[in-house]
Amino acid sequence: MKVHTHFLRVLHKWIGLLIGVQFLIWTISGAGMALIDMGAVGGGARPEPALVHLSASDGWPKVQTELAGTAVESVSLRPLLNRYVYDIETPAGTVLFDATSGQRVHIDASAARRIATAAYPGGAAVKAVTSLDRLTPAVREHELPIWRVDFNDPQNSSFYVSGSNGTLLERRNDSWRVWDILFMLHSMDYVNRSDFNHPLIITVGFAAVWLTITGLWLLVRTGWRSDFKKVRRPAPIHPQDTRDQAPAA
Repeated sequence: MKVHTHFLRVLHKWIGLLIGVQFLIWTISGAGMALIDMGAVGGGARPEPALVHLSASDGWPKVQTELAGTAVESVSLRPLLNRYVYDIETPAGTVLFDATSGQRVHIDASAARRIATAAYPGGAAVKAVTSLDRLTPAVREHELPIWRVDFNDPQNSSFYVSGSNGTLLERRNDSWRVWDILFMLHSMDYVNRSDFNHPLIITVGFAAVWLTITGLWLLVRTGWRSDFKKVRRPAPIHPQDTRDQAPAA
């Protein structure tokens, strides 16, 4: 199959323009991510949770009574605020029980506020507590129910608490939001912002390879020949130059 040089040159030029713009985006976004302090992106140092001792009265027998007839997939004992809780996984979801009293523990707005405040490294006040009705980019890898706790600080920090088990899921702020946008541009994942192996970036990668191959072919086909001709071709001698070189009478 005969390749028309003019058509290939035009195609190479416009595809090169698109790939060049993407390379510029990769460079700017990569440099931006490198310049942002990852400690600020992560929300600062995490305070160590205060552990408490279980009292002599264990609430496990009462928990067993409450769960009679319920299939239990796993049980774990962990601290939550100033007490221990039984974190129990069932087919219907996660349930929490106070390890001392055996009472059911619910993660409501008040509990989410206290969990987020205990995890916040500074002394800023809570601005708002909101129950999410859908997953946002900040918690795209988690599941509802989720509480969002906003703090009144310069970084506009938002902590996300699981409405099921009270776990602190994420700590987000303005530094993270800027970093997340830069990561989206760098990975070209404009939907989930977490995947480097999606069709768009693979297509751009193959286009860059094609651009390199066709660029080398065009260089051999058109560029080098004209350059070598200019090198080998002797410079023309003008009549004026001949007269200047003639010996004087």
